[in-house]
Formats: sequence, C-alpha cells, structure tokens
Amino acid sequence: MKRLLASTGLLLLLAATVAAGTMARAHRAERPVWMPAHQPPGVTVAHYRFDGTGDHAWADLSGKGHPLTPVRGNNATLTRVPHGDGQAVRFPPRCRKTACPRVVLRARSSPALNPGVRPLRYGADVRLAANRTTKGQNVLQKGFSTEGSQYKLQIDGRSGHPSCALVAGRTIHLAVARIPVADDRWHTLECRRERTTLTILVDRTPQGTTRIPAALSITNNRPLSIGGKSAFGDNDQFHGELDNIWITIG
Repeated sequence: MKRLLASTGLLLLLAATVAAGTMARAHRAERPVWMPAHQPPGVTVAHYRFDGTGDHAWADLSGKGHPLTPVRGNNATLTRVPHGDGQAVRFPPRCRKTACPRVVLRARSSPALNPGVRPLRYGADVRLAANRTTKGQNVLQKGFSTEGSQYKLQIDGRSGHPSCALVAGRTIHLAVARIPVADDRWHTLECRRERTTLTILVDRTPQGTTRIPAALSITNNRPLSIGGKSAFGDNDQFHGELDNIWITIG
C-alpha cells in the first residue's frame, strides 16, 4: 500500500510539473514579438505594361491618369514583341546616319509625378544586346540635368552598366551598378531613394549606392519620358526592349 501511495504521489508530481511547463510555454507564446515600425509602401503613380491594343497599349495601369504618347522623329517606329504572358516595346536599333530614327514615349507633366523630398522608387524590365550599347541610353526620366531637377534610369557605356541619377541644382548624384546588363537577356532594374541614400538594384539585388542630401528635392514641370529624352538629335535613344515600367512615391 505504501509503495502504491508513493507511486501515485510521484505521478501527481510529474503531472503538475508537465502542466506548469505547458502553462509557462503558453504564457511565453502569448507575449508579443517585437516588430519594426511599419513602413508605408508608397503610392504607384505610373505603371506601364504595353499589353493593350491600339492606344490602350500606352495606358497608365496605376489609375492615376498618366497615359503615354509616342513622339517620333525621322519616321521612327515602335514594335511590340512578346514578353512573358504579355508584350514589351522595342525601340529603334543603333544608327550611324545623320537623320536616325528617334522615338520616345511621353506622359504630360503632372505634380503627382514629382516626389519632392519624399521616398522614391522607379524601375523597368530591360533587354539590351551587347552590340546595341552606346555611350548613353535613357530608360526613364523626368526633368533635365541642366534645368533644375531630375530623376532618371539609364544604361551607359559600351559595357552597358545601368545607373540611377538624381539631380537638384548643379549637382548630379549617380548610383552606378557594378555589373553590366547588356547581354540580350531580360533584367529587372530599380532605383530607390531613401532619405540620404540612392541605390540601384539589378534583378532585386543592390549593385551600387551613393549618398544624397536629405533635403534634395525633385520638382519640375517637364514630362515623363521613356526610351530617350526627346525625338531630336542627341536624344540618348534607348536601343533595346522595355516592359513593366513603374514609379512609386512615398
């Protein structure tokens, strides 16, 4: 009988210990886990996929009302080509003539496209062959470097290194990617302005950064241009294919 009572007491003690441990674990699980402060994702103010027909190919999918219009020079044409489950737009090839075909896609100027000092992200999917590189090709830009302020994504040099540019006043801040993208394959490029840092990402990986003033403000009354800065001479024409172009502010 004594051995039975002792065994029963031991079992009760073990049960109490297990129950206490379970309650302690449950209590720890209920404690809130620390999380960083929420960072707002910003507002997408322009987004282009080129998948529609007719004029709908140039529609702004953000719903903010910034459709594109082709601006051509010297009988230039834009060609849409398959990309993924949709289409991309192909710009004119390199040309060594005096009167080369030139074309850009342009959205009218809007205050909604000016980030001021707010966080700014913008990017595009690009495809550029090694035999189509030049000293400078503009993917996306708003504003001009010699006229107040600008933000821009470009691919420069024979080796095809992409870079992001922010300009205010006479100072050009440039984040250049360490790797080239002129390999006739699709790459995702992104420029990211976060307070005092400008970063370029290639295929979602940071590849270059530069410091910028926190007070750097980008506000201008120039249109948004894609594929070059104009349809005139020395327009930094892009000579590859573009898709999924977007701008997010905030």
